[in-house]
Amino acid sequence: MNSLSMKKVQQGFTLIELMIVVAIIGILASIAIPAYQDYLAKAQASEGFALLDGYKVAIGSQVGELGIAACADATLASAVSTGKYVNDTNIQANSTTGCRVQVVYDASANSKIANKKAQLEFILATGAWTCISDLPDGIRPNSCATGTPF
Repeated sequence: MNSLSMKKVQQGFTLIELMIVVAIIGILASIAIPAYQDYLAKAQASEGFALLDGYKVAIGSQVGELGIAACADATLASAVSTGKYVNDTNIQANSTTGCRVQVVYDASANSKIANKKAQLEFILATGAWTCISDLPDGIRPNSCATGTPF
């Protein structure tokens, strides 16, 4: 017999090799899926902050020209107030502090942001904007304080 006929050629993978590959894929998936969910929630939450930013110029100019009572004026309705993940936008004048504009996230959004709120407030005394939101840490921007909007 020659030496070529004596060697057994392996064809395919052994069961243990397949089990190792499946285990590695499982470990990677257990890390990747939660990270992807956080990424998805952040992306959806950013829509609300983009909508809030659209009100800054309109509110600043109206309050500067007409006073705090103009905060909830109907002319602000020209700003975009809803989106794919934002259900509603509310504007409220507060004569002691300033003007508040708030977005409410839709129930169909990611479960981490569903029915949560984000708010910008124009402070009359300083002319600055402050942000407050009940979004969870990691989803809420670092520049936005944690708390319960109006």
